[in-house]
Amino acid sequence: MAKPKLFEPLRVRNIALANRIVIAPMCQYSCDGDGRMNSWHTIHLGNLALSGAALLTIEATAVLPEGRISWADVGLWDDATEAAMRTTLHAVREWSDMPIAIQLAHAGRKASCEVPWAGGKQLSPENAHGWQTVAPSAIPHYASDNAPRALDKEGMREIRDAFAAAAVRAARLGLDAVQIHAAHGYLLHQFLSPLSNQRDDEYGGSLENRMRFPLEVFDAVRAAFPRDKAVTVRVSGTDWMDGGWDVAQTIAFAKALEARGCDAIHVSSGGVAAEQHIALAPGYQVPLARAVKEAVDIPVIAVGLITEPEHAEAIVANGDADIIAIARAALYDPRWPWHAAAKLGATVKPANQYLRCEPRQARGVFAAP
Repeated sequence: MAKPKLFEPLRVRNIALANRIVIAPMCQYSCDGDGRMNSWHTIHLGNLALSGAALLTIEATAVLPEGRISWADVGLWDDATEAAMRTTLHAVREWSDMPIAIQLAHAGRKASCEVPWAGGKQLSPENAHGWQTVAPSAIPHYASDNAPRALDKEGMREIRDAFAAAAVRAARLGLDAVQIHAAHGYLLHQFLSPLSNQRDDEYGGSLENRMRFPLEVFDAVRAAFPRDKAVTVRVSGTDWMDGGWDVAQTIAFAKALEARGCDAIHVSSGGVAAEQHIALAPGYQVPLARAVKEAVDIPVIAVGLITEPEHAEAIVANGDADIIAIARAALYDPRWPWHAAAKLGATVKPANQYLRCEPRQARGVFAAP
């Protein structure tokens, strides 16, 4: 029987992916308010690092304190946040050789929020856990939110340089790749979308102008991170709103990124408009990934309600995307890649400590140690 496409290896610059399954970044909102990883992150990432996936991506990590989605987000902006992340990574790497990437982010106008299980609403600057947000334009995400401060060029330079500085720290930590978060309505997506960017300078208006700052951030990160290591970008393929960011603009952005040395494009969607209406269904974002894949030569990652192994296999086998990212499915079932291998007739390499748990009905799914 032919090997499933989902379990074929793929190289993305320095990263030798053992299969086409990667763990997408998932915010944990579990720091103590200082941006520092703690024992929760060690347990969480350590668990996923034993999943059998080909790559693990650390959650959206703020490059500045005011770039956090919530006050409890992870950061990588000073020596203390770097040291805390180093402690977690040391523990994870002691028991897993899975490549690890990090998603660098700035939440822009969607920052300064309470943690989800406490309501998730934006906190005002007067709140002990809140602060003044920034954005391309002084337009709040929700009408009830505190209006963000429109960034001037000095503020934009500070953020661009913070992305680069975080990439330098990521390199010191030995991380295998950096992903730049330009999706889900966060700062870089806010610059891209005409719904959130209503500037009248060279960073607003035309598509070329709206792409300018995100591309400047990409160039700064690419220059700061080792040339032999991968830099990828996560994008929202559409705002799901008339007059907003759409797949044609996403393709133009992806081509510009590819020309600058981007190694892969991760295609998600939505997040910039509170009024968005998304018809959720399994693989609802896959057509967006396919449209990008048809326009670029770098690997494209599909994500979004891909929960069944047969569906993931079909997406890769049909050429809709090169790689499948799983997120909530991996939280629900941290051994999803094992179960996918068993269903599709492939093999995975478990930790030696888990070799004895191979089910009788799935003999052969575990590769020999």
